[in-house]
Amino acid sequence: MSNVLTNSQDYLREAVQLAVKNVKNGGGPFGAAIVLPNGKVYFGVNRVTANNDPTAHAEVQAIRNACMEENTFSLEGAVLFSSCEPCPMCLGAALWARVSNIFYAADRFDAADAGFDDAAFYVKLEEGKVAKRMVSEDALLPFELWKSKLNRTEY
Repeated sequence: MSNVLTNSQDYLREAVQLAVKNVKNGGGPFGAAIVLPNGKVYFGVNRVTANNDPTAHAEVQAIRNACMEENTFSLEGAVLFSSCEPCPMCLGAALWARVSNIFYAADRFDAADAGFDDAAFYVKLEEGKVAKRMVSEDALLPFELWKSKLNRTEY
């Protein structure tokens, strides 16, 4: 966390610099910063290969850091700055976290040129070939229990 940066270009530049440092430290070439409405800033870097965790993308790491430190699952009003265009997983994570705006430096084509090509993911999503529903007689049970739970936390 940091409060030393003051404008959008600074945050974007810091995300890129985090990516550069991360490559030098054995991680992937991705960095991210989440700026909360209260001015607090949380960072994340790609640790996929370093941690053997395919979900350890910079944006997800920044979201995790912010949510854990702020003790919330909602980052409503926050802005995400990323060194590169977020992949579908990172976009989904930002949407679930209620991030209000996303800005990035390099795009998905720049990433593909460096060997990080997620174009196949976008094609699969567009074609509807990512997941297939299977019939299960108890498929709705978890939702029925959730809806009947009086002390549930809405999100």
